[in-house]
Amino acid sequence: MKNKITVIAFDADDTLWVNEPYFRETETQFAGLLEDYLPHHSVTAELYKTEIANLPLYGYGIKGFMLSMIETVLRISEGTVNPVIISKAIQLGQEMLNKPVELLDGVEEVLKALFGRYKLVVATKGDLLDQERKLKKSGLDHYFHHIEIMSDKQEKDYLKLLKHLDCPADEFLMLGNSLKSDVLPVLAIGGHAVHIPYHTTWVHEHIDYSIEHANFYQMESLSDVLPRLTA
Repeated sequence: MKNKITVIAFDADDTLWVNEPYFRETETQFAGLLEDYLPHHSVTAELYKTEIANLPLYGYGIKGFMLSMIETVLRISEGTVNPVIISKAIQLGQEMLNKPVELLDGVEEVLKALFGRYKLVVATKGDLLDQERKLKKSGLDHYFHHIEIMSDKQEKDYLKLLKHLDCPADEFLMLGNSLKSDVLPVLAIGGHAVHIPYHTTWVHEHIDYSIEHANFYQMESLSDVLPRLTA
């Protein structure tokens, strides 16, 4: 692999730092706000339905999640909810935006080992301001040649990134925790992809089949890529 690759792209959330557990924690707290209306699991299902419907409008990230929480409150309560509940939902979202950035194990060691050998980039989706904030807080920004914050991760989005980087697809390697967003579209355009699973992944990112592809690699941790790329 190392003889082919010139550009390595890293997903950010749950690849470089903790993200999804904060959403699940907030989701549980949110369900508690509406327990007078519905059981927790029903509130969670309603919130997910709202999030998916709103993705074309708001995209990915905490701000869209906040708006979906508010919309779900109003729908479940049929507009009768105490405004304090809406205020608490907004507060939950604001607390997420102020969470510390917790790096995953081995991240900085991997970046140090690869820095200078390859062109390193961040390729992540979500809210621009929030992702820029997390990258700055992480202290990792100096390792990266380019930061690409995408509204989505489809084939066209990766092709746009490759054009910007002037990188042929077969010299591009994507590392990430989502098979749906970090692997499938990259393989489809002729790139290479490593799936590094995280213990918590949003259900929207799941796929229900296995991947068989010459350019696909499955590894248990980010550190596992080093023997393939530095040896």
